[in-house]
Amino acid sequence: MRCPFCAHDDSQVKDSRPAEDGSAIRRRRQCTSCGARFTTFERVQLREVTIVKSGERREVFDRSKLEHSVALACRKRGIEQERIDQLVSGIQRQVETAGESEVPSTRIGELVMEGLRQIDSVAYIRFASVYRDFSEARDFEEFASSIHDAGTRDRGDD
Repeated sequence: MRCPFCAHDDSQVKDSRPAEDGSAIRRRRQCTSCGARFTTFERVQLREVTIVKSGERREVFDRSKLEHSVALACRKRGIEQERIDQLVSGIQRQVETAGESEVPSTRIGELVMEGLRQIDSVAYIRFASVYRDFSEARDFEEFASSIHDAGTRDRGDD
């Protein structure tokens, strides 16, 4: 594994342990040249999945982009990183096990929205505001009231 600090090609594994509910292995490494320590994650990739974006553009599924989007929505919400990792791993697993080599980006967006809705309503609204391209404050109000109304119906507070 190449050192991210000095680009030396050799490092030693100092510690390995399961991460993300056993779906990944976390490894602490130390560079044999500069001595810097860094962490790597090893995950199973079941298949190469292509995401079909708007305008029919295609790109390879990138877990780090998904992690970044979810982390932005959850920023400063007190949500544990492990919970975010579980959500991202679950979405990745669903995408890879769907049996299709191409998945529309809208499907990924819906999976993220469903996961965030269960975790934190503010993170859910934040993600929805970008995903659904809110352009005015009224868009936030309407979306937030639909969440509130759905929660009221679910509890039977009509």
